[in-house]
Amino acid sequence: MNNQAKADKLAILGGKKAINRVFAHYNSLGEEEKKAAIEVLETGVLSKFLGGWHEDFYGGPKVQEFERDCAAYFDVKHAVTVNSLTSGLIAAVGAIGIEPGDEVIVSPWTMCASATAILHWNAIPVFVDIEAETFNLDPASVEANITPYTKSIIAIDIFGHSADMQALMALANKYGLKVISDSAQSPGARYQGKYAGTLADIGGFSLNYHKHIHTGEGGVLVTNNDEYAERMRLIRNHAEAVVEKKGETNLANMVGYNFRLGEIECAIGIEQLKKLDKLVARRQYIAARLTSGLESLVGLRTPIIKQECTHVYYVYPMVLDVDILGVSRARIYDALVAEGLQGLVAGYVNIHRLPMYQKKMAYGPKGFPWHSEFCHREVNYQKGICPVAEQLHDQSFLGYQMCLDDLTDNDVDLIIATFKKVWSGLAQLR
Repeated sequence: MNNQAKADKLAILGGKKAINRVFAHYNSLGEEEKKAAIEVLETGVLSKFLGGWHEDFYGGPKVQEFERDCAAYFDVKHAVTVNSLTSGLIAAVGAIGIEPGDEVIVSPWTMCASATAILHWNAIPVFVDIEAETFNLDPASVEANITPYTKSIIAIDIFGHSADMQALMALANKYGLKVISDSAQSPGARYQGKYAGTLADIGGFSLNYHKHIHTGEGGVLVTNNDEYAERMRLIRNHAEAVVEKKGETNLANMVGYNFRLGEIECAIGIEQLKKLDKLVARRQYIAARLTSGLESLVGLRTPIIKQECTHVYYVYPMVLDVDILGVSRARIYDALVAEGLQGLVAGYVNIHRLPMYQKKMAYGPKGFPWHSEFCHREVNYQKGICPVAEQLHDQSFLGYQMCLDDLTDNDVDLIIATFKKVWSGLAQLR
């Protein structure tokens, strides 16, 4: 076999790999963050929170500075830092007054914390289907699943593209619901000129280490509602120990935690936030080059961006038409990985298919809260309730995790060449 034939033969069948090196790991940290962290260390004040009604109840100077910066950046009245967006979602669900047995609509196509934040308050997650184009909540499916027991919608801005907030907020107004935006993967994305996460009653962003900007672990909640902001601050910091001296009279969900973010993390966050625009622009540039290189491949759908929206590409999402291709997703995935492509995922998640929901067992062995006096009806989590999400997960979704790599232009060219090599060799895979 000559060298050209060896180069053209797919690696999965014994040919040479298209990519023979590991891409640089994405790292948004630099000297600015190092300097900021050291300055905090030198003060000796790594946290200033006190879990009682005191001038330090709201945290130290870096916490409050970072919150002011986030509020200004996202153009909202309030930003509340937390030690993770998982904690933040728990605080947000509690702040809007969810009660045991209330139903909260949520996507099955997201990280599991979006739904467990509902269960935390002994409320019932109701999973509805997603749009095939953006992978976000389908407003028609949302409305079809609203019952007299529905109290809220958690809209996830998945992969870097906002949910259809105009439609979802219209439904919320029609049925008297509250909306929380889980924008963990979408900081800096735009929807009709506003930032994703800011159009709901409460929004939130993750500062976990593989997000666009990060503090190691952490999160930020945003809202224009004074009451919700204060209730989230209370839940963040041992609410039950504070409410009496503070003079709070609404004690519902005033079960508090230590969801506090420290001074070092917030000092780092201050510097990271300054870089967000530049980091997002770089992701968008890379994604545009990928799309330009891949959009001509038959049977491969590149990302769809809806009108008046921007995408910030936590993941670069693709969909395969396996009928046109005549090759299964599993086979194509294996071929791409064999060529040396890193960070690829086949499928994403269907939360409603996890064991906890199939067994309806969260707290203790007796199926609480589903099998309790609080649950108003039998909620269905069987396969088939979210056909779009299920088909994407089982058969057609392919994602490249842009969050993992710091890609050069040459890296992007290699990724495009790898896809083209596999597509040129599809007959070898059949």
